Amino acid sequence: MIRDDIKAALVSAMKGGDKQRTATIRLIQSALKNRDIELRTGTAPADDDATVTEVLQKMIKQRRESIALYEQGGRAELAEAEKAEVAVIEQFLPAQMSEEETKAAIDSIATELGASSVKDMGRVMAALKERHAAQLDMSKASALVKARLSA
Repeated sequence: MIRDDIKAALVSAMKGGDKQRTATIRLIQSALKNRDIELRTGTAPADDDATVTEVLQKMIKQRRESIALYEQGGRAELAEAEKAEVAVIEQFLPAQMSEEETKAAIDSIATELGASSVKDMGRVMAALKERHAAQLDMSKASALVKARLSA
């Protein structure tokens, strides 16, 4: 499970004296704990990799938005710190689908559902999220679905 990998990485980073990596992993654990509290489970479910992946993807999205703002504001040092955090967080995500694989998945779902216009985008996105949420950046997938259904 991803949580176990995160815990092991924290121990390794602490033993290695890597303060930046230790701090980032602690942020990940904090976000996961907050998510557990939101779900009112208290402890991790038996198979919670989907939840962990969702939290990690949200953290990466937040940091990418911050990077863009820092770069617009001329704060390169803060942007670099955020990029370093993104690199650490991405190590715990499952392998992501390539753009070609994503397009193939979208095509198969759209064909299966009989989706032909942008009006069907919600159904296609729901099916895509249900089947491939862990391997996709849903914001990029959304743009690809819209392009596919607009054509």
